Amino acid sequence: MRGEPSCPRCGGRVTAPGLFAESWQCAAHGAVHPLQPVIPPSVEALGVVVHRTQVPVWMPWPLPVGWLFTGVACAGDDRSGGRATAVACTGPGPLGGVGELILVAEELGVGLGPRYAGISGLDPGPYLDVEKPPQAKVLAAGRPTPLWHVAGAPADRAVFAGEALGLWLWAVVWPEQSGLLMYDELVLTDLRDAGAEVDLVPCGALSPRLLET
Repeated sequence: MRGEPSCPRCGGRVTAPGLFAESWQCAAHGAVHPLQPVIPPSVEALGVVVHRTQVPVWMPWPLPVGWLFTGVACAGDDRSGGRATAVACTGPGPLGGVGELILVAEELGVGLGPRYAGISGLDPGPYLDVEKPPQAKVLAAGRPTPLWHVAGAPADRAVFAGEALGLWLWAVVWPEQSGLLMYDELVLTDLRDAGAEVDLVPCGALSPRLLET
């Protein structure tokens, strides 16, 4: 498990602001919002991210039957606050076996969503055919939110993206057939608005998907 901030786009090392740069720097991608080290899932870890982030912390709530919260990641520093969040949940897949879901909320250009989606670039726009009806819909913070299938993702996962509260919302599901989960009109809650209910989130073991580069 990493103990230092990394690039949200590639997982590489980043250099802290200093005499020659006012922002965190990745050798490959220039100025970035650093991805903070992923820590084991707990109500306390979730609370830290909820209180420091500037973007939503999306979670299906209530969680589907048998599903658990299995980790959270945040890109940003103490000065700027969180500019992207990724919440992992794990549980029974719709067709059997284990399903895994990562929900990413991010500002334009952070690049955390594409990293988990397994695609290049910073934003999903080039991979979405918004001329067609959305393939999935969720209820995000009480608002119907269309999501489109993201073309070009690896075959082992299903990826959907759209816009919620003026920010990108990504849903990445493993294995690909567990993408059926997204057709059930999940209800997503921004945990910044959940109050004491955050203390009721059931926690499982850390999802290795959050650590993938």
